Amino acid sequence: MFCLCSIVYVMLFASSFSLIGLLTVFLLLRQLIKKQKNNRRSNNDNDKYVALFHPYCNAGGGGERVLWCAVRALQNKYDGIKIFIYTGDLEATPKQILDKAERTFNLNLDVKRIKFVYLKKRKWVEAKRYPMFTLLGQSLGSMFLAMEALLKLQPDVFIDTMGYAFTYPIFSYIGGCKIGCYTHYPTISTDMLRRVQNNVNTYNNQGYVAKNPFATWLKIVYYRLFSKIYGMVGRCADTVMVNSTWTENHIISLWDVPYKTHRVYPPCEVAHLKKLQSLASAHEKIIILSVGQFRPEKDHPLQLQAMYELRTLLGKDEALWNRLRLMIVGSCRDEEDRERVKNMQDLAKHLSLENSVEFRVNVSYQELIQCYQIASIGLHAMWNEHFGISVVDCMAAGLIMVANRSGGPLMDIVETSEGSRNGYLALDAYDYARYIATILYNGREYNKKIREAARASVDRFSEVEFENGFLRAISTILDDKEFT
Repeated sequence: MFCLCSIVYVMLFASSFSLIGLLTVFLLLRQLIKKQKNNRRSNNDNDKYVALFHPYCNAGGGGERVLWCAVRALQNKYDGIKIFIYTGDLEATPKQILDKAERTFNLNLDVKRIKFVYLKKRKWVEAKRYPMFTLLGQSLGSMFLAMEALLKLQPDVFIDTMGYAFTYPIFSYIGGCKIGCYTHYPTISTDMLRRVQNNVNTYNNQGYVAKNPFATWLKIVYYRLFSKIYGMVGRCADTVMVNSTWTENHIISLWDVPYKTHRVYPPCEVAHLKKLQSLASAHEKIIILSVGQFRPEKDHPLQLQAMYELRTLLGKDEALWNRLRLMIVGSCRDEEDRERVKNMQDLAKHLSLENSVEFRVNVSYQELIQCYQIASIGLHAMWNEHFGISVVDCMAAGLIMVANRSGGPLMDIVETSEGSRNGYLALDAYDYARYIATILYNGREYNKKIREAARASVDRFSEVEFENGFLRAISTILDDKEFT
């Protein structure tokens, strides 16, 4: 009995000592950050430091368009601020990053007013480092990355534009920053939990888990605990922006801060795309265009399966089939994405589609414009796409979209009611094939009516609307004169 009590006392003492140690480190770090900020101000540097956290700022996707449009909006409105970008793109110089941003998104930025803070620990947020408990591993890794960022630069305002919610308590409690965030997609959602409960095999619920009742139960418990912690860290944000109705519903459910949550649709370059003249009728091929990064959630295999089903649906109309070409345009972030493209090319050959599918990787903006002009149908297959910038861009360019019946395309973008139809929504490969065939056999005037309705519906997703909404939401912290 005495021995047991001694062990308990030792454990309690060790726990108390560890807690005191952590508290001491926390207070020391907070004082260090505060001192560095005071030193900056004592040198007559009274500008507000605004840091945007975007470790993959050179990726060239829709999330990066949000980042650079946000930077442009801040530059246009505020003079007394200095803008910094936390990035992990060590291989790219500031000039290369900014040139790519301007070239890819057709933006004009005041490059002299943008500085970069390079982070060496980005590997800690990469999914491949965590074959198990990936969400937790990446989230904890983002905290290490946040500490590196904070020690290198101490901002007054911290804006996360990638959804790393676990960084918020670091910058709030240790850095004394005001926190703003733009959330494209909740790290965890009730839909993810439902898929695990229903034993659905998908990219975030591997087969061995879906088939094992104990592993499924363990993952459900893990997801529920993680969602509680995710809500706690999310509530550290002072202003929250979400990109769609779907994301808004999930964030309000998880974070429970409806009073500081703002729906700000992401910026889509609709003005220029709406002016494009279609060249599809003059092209020998009927181009079905898919635009999106080569990531697993974009579900490019479903697009290939849809083409396989379409060939069966067209039956004996071989002449029409021979005119069809699926053009998949997207950007690769790393070697893993490039391997994914190769796998898609192999799958196309396996399905005997190699003559009907074309992959275009990391194209320039002008090449993308040419793709829009020669295409007549758009394809987007991601389940629960948080919004769907590429869906809007295709519609603005005059393509008839076939998108997934979920997420942003369902709730915010595509209308399927007769009389106001501006596109189609599909669930599976057969659905996609059926709707593509419908478009192919529709009358020319009916398809023209759909294209006109699509182009008329996209103005609410313009860059101007985004910038107005972003500035309204961020003004609650940027116009605040009190910074700790």
